[in-house]
Amino acid sequence: MYPNLYYLVKDLFHLDLPALKVVQSFGFFVAIAFLLCAYFFAKELQRKGKEGLLASRTIQVKRGGKATPVELITSAIIGFIVFYKLIYIIFSASELDNTQEAIKSLEGNFIAGILGAAGFAFFKYYEKESERKKYKLDEPKLVNEVLRPQDHVGNMTILAAIGGLIGAKLFAVFEDWDGFMQDPSGTIFSFSGLTMYGGLIVGAAAVLIYAKKNNLTLTHVMDACAPALFLAYGVGRIGCHVAGDGDWGIANLHPVPHFLPQWMWSYNYPHNVIHDGVPIPGCDGSFCSQLDPPVWPTPLYEAIASILLFVLLWSIRKKFTAPGVLFSFYLVLNGLERFFIEKIRVNHTYHIAGMDITQAELIATLLFFMGLSGIWYFKRRHKHAMPVTVATPAENNPPQS
Repeated sequence: MYPNLYYLVKDLFHLDLPALKVVQSFGFFVAIAFLLCAYFFAKELQRKGKEGLLASRTIQVKRGGKATPVELITSAIIGFIVFYKLIYIIFSASELDNTQEAIKSLEGNFIAGILGAAGFAFFKYYEKESERKKYKLDEPKLVNEVLRPQDHVGNMTILAAIGGLIGAKLFAVFEDWDGFMQDPSGTIFSFSGLTMYGGLIVGAAAVLIYAKKNNLTLTHVMDACAPALFLAYGVGRIGCHVAGDGDWGIANLHPVPHFLPQWMWSYNYPHNVIHDGVPIPGCDGSFCSQLDPPVWPTPLYEAIASILLFVLLWSIRKKFTAPGVLFSFYLVLNGLERFFIEKIRVNHTYHIAGMDITQAELIATLLFFMGLSGIWYFKRRHKHAMPVTVATPAENNPPQS
């Protein structure tokens, strides 16, 4: 396993680059997941815009203004924080055992922070001056600009990231309430302990609220993002698997099928990022634990399943004519996938009606039935909304030949 990119590059390319310790493997794959999701989401919004399913609108934007003191100060503060930490971690990486703790500490490079503040402030000033030259305006002025459906993707992605992080942490707290009560601050500010469903639900809610405020038809927006959600989830699960963040399965001591390699059947997640398991003999460093016994590599299974489901939805997306049905179908598939993978995953359970059930199983079941209901409802609504063609007398009584 590769807790950060330093271990990955060292193992695959035999290069010793301590600066790469700052890039956590899970975060790296999550970033890729967001970028891929944004790309395919934008392509689908663009298609729906061209087909007249989502409308562009003209907005007034103030252009040509100089950078205000508040903008310059805000940019400088951001630049200081980024460079104060980043340069310190890069040049101290070989001495740091845990870059996550270094990020949360007050240590940093003050000179780099000052240079970063100056650079960010200058960039903001240059950006505003370039804008004034582009629009040939000496004074700020309101100008008309066309806002296309795909132009919203940047804002939606940011909202999904913020909402997703809050939701993932919030649901993780509910899932392990005892752990939260023992160490509230450690749980909240920890880089681990994120629940995928929490991120999906809160992130999706943030995007839909934004879409409604910007007069975008919610059903078309939901359909547009459905395939991309599977892709993002699959790539994110690759990050879980590579980092070994604890989202693995229960112990698997069954014989390995002859057609599968050991790591695809049962895996011990060496050097996992949460330091779970037993010490690795002869290992030196911060990540020297591996599981014993080995477990089902469920993040890998979910990654494969989700990416295949993305391919399926992307290939058939144009066949769904009733708005909302594609997203409902996504909910059905998502619920099925997660419900069955839970049977071999390690998770906290709730005792309900004589059964032990996990938080994810509850949510997956709810999503499955919501999806079935949505398919029925949106198909019915679309059918009733279709214009009725009334035959003319000539059509009813065609001329005889």
